[in-house]
Amino acid sequence: MGRYARKKQHKGDKPLKEKYRTKRKTKDWDQIDEDLKPGNAEKLLNQETDFDKPGAGKFYCLHCAKYFIDLHALKEHFRSKPHKRRLKALELEPYTLAEAERAAGMGSYIAPKKRKMETQSIPEEMKTEESEGT
Repeated sequence: MGRYARKKQHKGDKPLKEKYRTKRKTKDWDQIDEDLKPGNAEKLLNQETDFDKPGAGKFYCLHCAKYFIDLHALKEHFRSKPHKRRLKALELEPYTLAEAERAAGMGSYIAPKKRKMETQSIPEEMKTEESEGT
């Protein structure tokens, strides 16, 4: 096998690379920001039971867009580094089209505002279910 043939060994790997690149794709920050609005947040936190989702869809982290199997796993996630990193990233308002136009010279630039981001609270009925279960 010559040098040229050795260079061409990974020719048909593109579909595989794309599959693995998008395998664990999560929601982007602007999509999560849309979920954080009061009406949408209530719907996501009080979902009806769906047995196809982990934990029947009851234990959902709004900031990371993840489902967990039980309350203990959700509480552990709230203390984890990836969750804290996501909260830090969500402190800045998402990038908008108006901001892009201002940056391109179509208006004066306004820096994005910082906002206070806190971990979601656990509903009281979930706390009582946990104490009854142990």
